[in-house]
Amino acid sequence: MAKRLLVTDDAIIIREIIKDTARKAGWEIVGEASNGQSAIEKYHELKPDAMTLDLVMPQYDGLHALKGILSDDPNAKIVVVSALDQKNILKDAFKLGASDFIVKPFDHSKLMETLERLVA
Repeated sequence: MAKRLLVTDDAIIIREIIKDTARKAGWEIVGEASNGQSAIEKYHELKPDAMTLDLVMPQYDGLHALKGILSDDPNAKIVVVSALDQKNILKDAFKLGASDFIVKPFDHSKLMETLERLVA
């Protein structure tokens, strides 16, 4: 059975790259979101095995999504995929319970190694 992934990023190109990388590794893409509120709704609806989450997005950011998801599912496997210059926000993400992080631009194999480790 394929592992199920939810992809969240406001940039369509990043979502496409993550989805393509995960599909090639045998993952099923169950959904995608472009802001934090949509990510919360999709997570609760789809119950993925893991999700990727950008931190800096319009309307509702990744920290909003982390709070909303982890308050209901503290075991959620959430990999933050964000730019390195967001160090303060990244610290906040870990305090809230993010599982791991990948720095943009990211290495495709590193992304998949991280996701596989989290759901193992």
